[in-house]
Amino acid sequence: MPQLRLALNQIDSTVGDLAGNAEAVLRWTRHSAEQGAHLVAFPEMVLTGYPVEDLALRSSFVEASRAALTALAARLADEGFGDLPVIVGYLDHSESATPKYGQPAGAPQNAAAVLHRGRVALKFAKHHLPNYGVFDEFRYFVPGDTMPVVRVHGVDVALAICEDLWQDGGRVPAARSAGAGLLLSINASPYERDKDDTRLELVRKRAQEAGCTTAYLAMIGGQDELVFDGDSIVVDRDGEVVARAPQFEEGCVVLDLELPAAAADAPTGTVDDGLRIDRLVISEEPLPAYEPELAGGYAERLDDDEEVYSALVVGLRAYAAKNGFRSVLVGLSGGIDSALVAAIACDALGAQNVYGVSMPSKYSSEHSKDDAAELARRTGLNYRTVAIEPMFDAYMGALGLTGLAEENLQSRLRGTTLMAISNQEGHIVLAPGNKSELAVGYSTLYGDSVGAYGPIKDVYKTSIFRLAKWRNRAAAERGKTPPIPENSITKPPSAELRPGQVDTDSLPDYPVLDAILERYVDRDEGFESIVAAGFDRELVAKTLRMVDTAEYKRRQYPPGTKISAKGFGKDRRLPITNRWREQA
Repeated sequence: MPQLRLALNQIDSTVGDLAGNAEAVLRWTRHSAEQGAHLVAFPEMVLTGYPVEDLALRSSFVEASRAALTALAARLADEGFGDLPVIVGYLDHSESATPKYGQPAGAPQNAAAVLHRGRVALKFAKHHLPNYGVFDEFRYFVPGDTMPVVRVHGVDVALAICEDLWQDGGRVPAARSAGAGLLLSINASPYERDKDDTRLELVRKRAQEAGCTTAYLAMIGGQDELVFDGDSIVVDRDGEVVARAPQFEEGCVVLDLELPAAAADAPTGTVDDGLRIDRLVISEEPLPAYEPELAGGYAERLDDDEEVYSALVVGLRAYAAKNGFRSVLVGLSGGIDSALVAAIACDALGAQNVYGVSMPSKYSSEHSKDDAAELARRTGLNYRTVAIEPMFDAYMGALGLTGLAEENLQSRLRGTTLMAISNQEGHIVLAPGNKSELAVGYSTLYGDSVGAYGPIKDVYKTSIFRLAKWRNRAAAERGKTPPIPENSITKPPSAELRPGQVDTDSLPDYPVLDAILERYVDRDEGFESIVAAGFDRELVAKTLRMVDTAEYKRRQYPPGTKISAKGFGKDRRLPITNRWREQA
């Protein structure tokens, strides 16, 4: 059978940085060529970054993307890579779509192109457009209607983009109908907890449906709240894994494949879902037989806690770097949430770029102050103490607050202190709120909710404890100092805004609360369904009321890394003004 050396470049890109992204494509193409690749591929919309959101509706940006693609093709040839076919994702527009009501202006397309000999030799657009979760592709794009097939050294390679594999029909059965020997899909599929297992089963299934070896190339890095974890996969026609790339690591998977020869009378015309076969012949003749040298490798999977923690680190690192932020500021209470945020920040940016501030009040316990200082000692972050009691006394003397207003004043003074230091010194503030607190509104607006980014925004409290234990264990296994003081993990969670306060004064035990929230928030289960699962009716009613009435708070919380199938953001869009209740 014909042989082909395939290079899958699992790389990061930045939205809007056309020049920088083009440089990355050139650099990794050079690397692929040095490895002897015959076909080189890059992720979905790598040239523009992904997702571009409403930039897709700006004709100036679409034209800039098209121009950057043409310039990249010429530059690849100038650099000596003109004979090497390179597949690149970018933003285009349809040449044939007629304007109509309900269609995005300008008919933008999530597209990809084969660059060869200094020109755009073939281009195509995503056929299936996702419109769920964080995806709004019906808002932004019009679908492609071709089945692109490129012949390289006597092998027919069918091409697809991300959702074309995730949905039934379309390009997967069309690849079989077109007689492809390889189905190559380029993707920018965001990370979600446990998605690696789903992804593997998907690729296996699609390979069997397509009747050919299938390569799934993924992006890595972060964009706002989204994280991309890589995990590129190649399986044979029977669904057996041929190669699998590491998670959360940029790199190039290069592997030698033996693939069926293209048929002399390969099918033409229209196939499944009305897709028209669009063929590009680059080289008809198979390569002279050679001894396969590169197998691509199989990277072991991260365990669940390491995977989630890695996503949180990558998300924060990408947000800071891509927005030009060099240092972060964290309020250190001595509690588990701020401790985990600080550990993530140190791993993402380096301890020298993390600034911690302890802001004790008269209600702060000695052990909490000690725990904050111990965290700073263990991690090596920059540390200072700014007592808020004089500020608190001044406000109380002027306003005479009591009860909840008195408690929240302390949180707001801490928020003001952090923002003042941020303005003065240029660090961005990290908000320490977790998903459990955000769900039920157990946070103070303009207090502990201030910040530019919330690293643990999509992590339930029970998972916070588990991740902290994992991080300490991982450090100990490497002979390093565990970053999080044991007391921060074992003591009862408390906001310490009044004497003897603990979280369970206002909330159910976190394991119970999180189990209810996971059903209501993540799965959209209703009141009766949750009660039927064995939870107390009154407790469920109280919890759901807290969630429903806290929407206005969540809308004002900063962005943060998404690690679940449904985070607070684009995944879950409920009205703030809303009188519907699951139970009266």
